[in-house]
Amino acid sequence: MKIIILGAGQVGGTLAANLASEHNDITIVDRDGERLQQLQDKLDIGTVTGLASHPDVLRRAGADDADMLIAVTSSDEINMVACQIAYSMFRTPTKISRIRSRAYLLNDGLFADDSIPIDVIISPEQLVTRYIMRLLEYPGSLQVLDFADGKVQLVAVKAYYGGPMVGVELQEIRQHMPKVDTRVAAIFRRGEAILPKADTVVEAGDEVFFIAAKDHILPVMSEMRRLDESYKRIMIAGGGNIGERLARAIESRYSVKIIEQSYQRCRVLSEELSKAVVLHGEASDHELLTSENIDNVDVFCALTNDDEANIMSSLLAKRMGAKKVITLITNPAYVDLVQGIEIDIALSPQQITIGSLLAHVRRGDITNVHSLRRGAAEALEVIAHGDSRSSKVVGRRLDEIDLPEGVTIGALTRGEEVLIAHSHIVVEPEDHLILFLVDKNKIKEVERLFQVGFTFF
Repeated sequence: MKIIILGAGQVGGTLAANLASEHNDITIVDRDGERLQQLQDKLDIGTVTGLASHPDVLRRAGADDADMLIAVTSSDEINMVACQIAYSMFRTPTKISRIRSRAYLLNDGLFADDSIPIDVIISPEQLVTRYIMRLLEYPGSLQVLDFADGKVQLVAVKAYYGGPMVGVELQEIRQHMPKVDTRVAAIFRRGEAILPKADTVVEAGDEVFFIAAKDHILPVMSEMRRLDESYKRIMIAGGGNIGERLARAIESRYSVKIIEQSYQRCRVLSEELSKAVVLHGEASDHELLTSENIDNVDVFCALTNDDEANIMSSLLAKRMGAKKVITLITNPAYVDLVQGIEIDIALSPQQITIGSLLAHVRRGDITNVHSLRRGAAEALEVIAHGDSRSSKVVGRRLDEIDLPEGVTIGALTRGEEVLIAHSHIVVEPEDHLILFLVDKNKIKEVERLFQVGFTFF
């Protein structure tokens, strides 16, 4: 597929790396020639230096015959104009754009072929906000991902010394919960993936990914580890787009305090938010945190646009008594460095965003892509089409499907029904299968597996 990416920032660069490794023809456009050279030195991609919304720049990037344009510059307006030009001048089939401003997103009907022709809108701030909200909904979780319109969820938890699942074989989980069906999709132990079997024994420190129907998540979590108490008090460092969105979304359910260093921004926040308490100051101010009873805070969320500030304020909050800290980090080199030491969860906004973008790029009917383990692994939702003659999947029992090494099926949905993967289940047309890939390089084999042929035998 020939794809033009506009913007070589964190999201654009990460996306280019993902797509280039899957043998796509990638050209990336940015005004920063030095940044483009850095990417070209590492990746097999083309680059064009220039303003992404200029027609001549798009033409040099190959817009005349591009299959897809993905606009992820830092400017909503440049992204929108680029999509308009791609539609009007080059008839680009698929146009994806990052839109950050709520002023644009709140207007229904604005993005259509007869107005602003954008096929898919990606809002990183919105995605990160939803991601954090799911973590707050399930205390003790490291990651919570939705599939099949929320009917199925994949949840990661960490096994602790003395926890109920440590030293126990996975098959015992089902014996303890005969009325609740679940499946452990993968285990990461000391950074290495383990494909679980019935007799696999969980060790302390393991990251365990399990899949279940949404209504069964809490019962399964209680079996796998002692449930944390429900969160009540949330403190947010940073009143930017993400901080404001999160505060607005949760202030009716939790006691929320938000710290912002800009006095002018504090005034705006105090007018926009109805219940959250807005505090003017630095999130790394020891006296401020003490006066606001940081030792009683259940979750401290560091959401400024400064990685170092987020890390330092999170470390301070944790040492002063915050029960859990969630830290937004854009530099991928920092994420593995800090998570699990004193920072409980390090969020990478580009990895959260990449999953949404990849669902529209992948071949085959892939409706959901979630990046796991900072991009090393993936979880996919794929729709099975065809019949037993034209498909390698439909009409076959799960244990008859020739899955690539390192790929497992966790569950499938059939209409409103959720079926956890067991060997006897036969795949039917239009089933949604949820797959776990411990090695994302297997994606091409998965796409070929789900392709429909004319007369496959």
